[in-house]
Amino acid sequence: MPVRADAPAGEPAQSFPMATRVRQAFGNHTVANQPPPLSDYNVFGADTVLVEAVDREGADWAKERIAAVGEFAGSAEAQELGRLANDNAPKLRTHDRYGNRVDEVEFHPAWHDLLGTAVEHELHSAPWRDPRPGAHVARGAAFMCFSQAEAGVGCPISMTYSVIAALRAQPELAAQWEPRFLTDTYDPRNAPAPDKRGALAGMGMTEKQGGTDVRANTTVARPVDGGGPGAEYELNGHKWFMSAPMCDAFLVLAQAEGGLSCFLFPRWTPDGERNRFRLQRLKEKLGNKSNASSEIEFDAASAWLVGEEGAGVPTIIEMVNHTRLDCVLGSTTGMRAGVAAAIHHASNRSVFGTVLVEQPLMRNVLADLAVESEAATISAMRLARAYDEAIAGDSEAQSLKRVANAVLKYWITKRAPAHAGECLECLGGNGYVEESGMPRLFRESPLNSIWEGSGNVQCLDVLRAMVKSPASVESFFAEVADGAAAEPRLAAFAAGLRDELPGDVATIETRARRVVERMALALQASLLVRYGDEAVADAFCASRLDGDWGRAFGTLRAGLDFARIIDRHRAV
Repeated sequence: MPVRADAPAGEPAQSFPMATRVRQAFGNHTVANQPPPLSDYNVFGADTVLVEAVDREGADWAKERIAAVGEFAGSAEAQELGRLANDNAPKLRTHDRYGNRVDEVEFHPAWHDLLGTAVEHELHSAPWRDPRPGAHVARGAAFMCFSQAEAGVGCPISMTYSVIAALRAQPELAAQWEPRFLTDTYDPRNAPAPDKRGALAGMGMTEKQGGTDVRANTTVARPVDGGGPGAEYELNGHKWFMSAPMCDAFLVLAQAEGGLSCFLFPRWTPDGERNRFRLQRLKEKLGNKSNASSEIEFDAASAWLVGEEGAGVPTIIEMVNHTRLDCVLGSTTGMRAGVAAAIHHASNRSVFGTVLVEQPLMRNVLADLAVESEAATISAMRLARAYDEAIAGDSEAQSLKRVANAVLKYWITKRAPAHAGECLECLGGNGYVEESGMPRLFRESPLNSIWEGSGNVQCLDVLRAMVKSPASVESFFAEVADGAAAEPRLAAFAAGLRDELPGDVATIETRARRVVERMALALQASLLVRYGDEAVADAFCASRLDGDWGRAFGTLRAGLDFARIIDRHRAV
């Protein structure tokens, strides 16, 4: 036994036993009770609700193409590219090393890899390249799959997809630019469009003094040589939001002599010179970090009139309506990604000796989240079919699209933040950590409600449709009636909604959110009753229509088939 040698004088020496425990090497503990990564799976093939919708809405011919996108989006490689693109935000370069103005945006290579893959899969162009029945449904499903890897790339993809509808108001400009927008090759160079293998489009509507009130815009357009549709103008002014400023051309609004007008503004002029505009700064946003949004100034910039002078809003609204469809698809994507992550975590994590997904209260939460996700997916795909049918000349579909677009844009995007927050919480503290990916999902969730017209704008658009297009309201209720015939709870809810619509004319604008919310629930219920899983439809009608529900997710009544609902929404 060793003897203590430093004992004070007069004190007896003490002895201590030898340490017999051998220390383990640092960090040599076993990691247990953690779920495996949710990666390397096909996000399309694993999404039963989306696969069913693609078949039902007329895009079964595209399933192989959609599955190819789903395979990429679910890969570990794509998820890592999404992380890198968000962790390395774009940077503005106003000048080169010699002091020359360049106005360029630098992106991480991951951004270019993702955007190039999206273009290769024709997410920006497919319905225009191959306009067969179901083309917008097929493209919408592929867009939803891809966005689960990274949502920011969706901005230039969505605007390039949407610009075609507006650009066709000016055939000679469409003939010049459509072939550039519809290629399947991504060319990131900042160069004149004729010299590139492909081009992308952006949009600039709002100004700092007006925001949503675009008719308050102060940017001025002066004709170069007489003016008129398709002619060149010079723009002087600014844009408070110029989305995706690295794109090759933009639709913008400016005041011409005949009123607010729509213009095609290219980064380079036809003679190969840089157009006369300046990128002032990039916006520091809550989410959507991988994508660039900017403020710009026009200084006698060259632009070409699309449509008639004074018809700027009706012209550009064709682009806006398609991007609003993508807002619906984008928020639906976030719900699906959140539910998949929450169920995966709960199925591979034990608490108090029981797997989380088997615990009654967690089952309630997961089932409720899945119900919301299924309602969003089915209604988003039905809306995409209305686009296909309307383009084919179906007047009934055009009427339905007129009101359903705004109703679903309002409701689905409005539900996304609460849904994302609850999905995050299902992962506990791990969900609050960036590595889980859930904070990125949460930061992205408010975006689609704000872009392309916030909640109030959508509700007021529904009111305008009621006045200007009564047929659209009748088409909407005809769609609801198809489900109400088989579901008494929906029939009663729809009857109450009908009674509420006229109401007090003096208060209709004040009541607009309440009315549109109820319209969304009625439409989703009808679609679920007809096309959704029986257990999901029952849960939706009991909670959203019949009021047997609380004020948070996870407050469904007991007795619903939670296990069936959850199993239907598993990713793996």
